[in-house]
This record gives sequence, C-alpha cells and structure tokens, in this order.
Amino acid sequence: MVHFIGAGPGDPELLTIKGKKLIDQADVIIYAGSLVNKEVLAGAKEDAEIYNSATMTLEEVIEVMKKAEAEGKMTARVHTGDPAVFGAHREQMDELSRLGIDYDVIPGVSSFLATAAALKKEYTLPGVSQTVILTRMEGRTPMPPKEKLRDLAKHNSTMIIFLSVGMIEQLADTLKEEYREDTPVAVVYKASWEDQKIVIGNLTNIAQKVKEAGITKTALTVVGDFLGDEYELSKLYDKTFTHEFRQAKE
Repeated sequence: MVHFIGAGPGDPELLTIKGKKLIDQADVIIYAGSLVNKEVLAGAKEDAEIYNSATMTLEEVIEVMKKAEAEGKMTARVHTGDPAVFGAHREQMDELSRLGIDYDVIPGVSSFLATAAALKKEYTLPGVSQTVILTRMEGRTPMPPKEKLRDLAKHNSTMIIFLSVGMIEQLADTLKEEYREDTPVAVVYKASWEDQKIVIGNLTNIAQKVKEAGITKTALTVVGDFLGDEYELSKLYDKTFTHEFRQAKE
C-alpha cells in the first residue's frame, strides 16, 4: 500500500494526525526534501528506508514503490502542503493504478492556507471578493490557453500565486494591467516555518521590497483587497438575518 500524504506547509505540528500515524508506521518513506520540513519525519521507525525525491526521477520513485510492494512493505509518499495543489502526484497515482498497486491520499494543510493564517487575513470577504484563484506564472512549465496571468487578473478577485516570486517584477507589471496600481500585495516566505518572513506592499513597490528582503523562492504572493480593512459584515452572524438555525431579532 502507498499512502500519499500532505505534510502541511512546514510547521511539523500542522501535519494531520492521520498523516503522522502513517509516516511513523511506514517501512519506506519518500519525501520531497526540497520543500518538506524534515522534522515531519521525526517519528519514523529507526529501520525505515528514507528517500529524498528531490534527487529522483518519476521512474526512480515508482521503482522504490514497486520494490516496497513486492516486499510487503508500506510506503509513505510525503508531499509538501496538500498534494492536490501543484503536487505532481497524479502521474504517480496513474502509474500505480497501471501496476495494480493500491494507494490512497491523505490531505494536508496547503501553504496558501498557512499564508492566510500568517497574515491574519480572510481570502473571502463579503463585498470585496468571493472568489479565490490559485495559479502560477508561466515559466518552463507553460500555462494552458486562457490561463495566462493577465487573463485571470481581469476578475480582480483574490489571487494566490505559487512558484513565481522569482519573477516578481514581471508578475507585478502584468497584474497592473488589470488591477489598480495601489492594490495591496503580500509575499510570505516559508509560511509557518521558524524563519517565516512577510513582506507587505502594493503592485507598485512589492518587487523592490521583495528584492530588499532577499526572497527569491519558497514564497507565495497573494493579491487583492482582502488585505485591506474595508468589507461588509457577514450575514451569517447578522442579528437581522434569519437562517435555518436562528430567527432574526428586531
């Protein structure tokens, strides 16, 4: 059996209980060493075989899983954040299906959620934004048609941009074509890690601020007026609003 496990954003205490149990029980652990905090593996068995997938190809990862399965061993495939978001685990699952190897997926806390927590902000504010776009800049991995950053920016919704802080100048220039120039922006480096760093600015100055902070990778860029202080109060707790569980008060 292979368990794909979301290791969370970095803080080992943000690993799910189920994920930790499986990692601690695993005979074989394959983890994304370039992104996963190694403290997540602190409870692993002394005789567990541990592989860092940062140096491995897809074929090598699958070969380790095949060998473990043939030997009756349990494998924990540990991805950063939640594997469903830029996790590249679909290709592994498809190959395991072809080989007849059972697997499941244990979700994790994504870095975009840890980023909101670090900022003490809410992505979906009434009257401001009820839509969240998760995306990335086009680099060596091309973007599908109609998913260019400029096209997505037309919505002016909350935007969370992965894997792109190294292109922050181009990112800001592109967004300024659709967002106001004073639209607030935050860059959070290694959200939830001990060396977490937060940079706050707007589309006109964020690139310079990020450069001054020395941030070149492992950071999320979040854009939108949710970072501001103006919004409408939720109807959920409005005393004049009736819903299934509560009658409105005069």
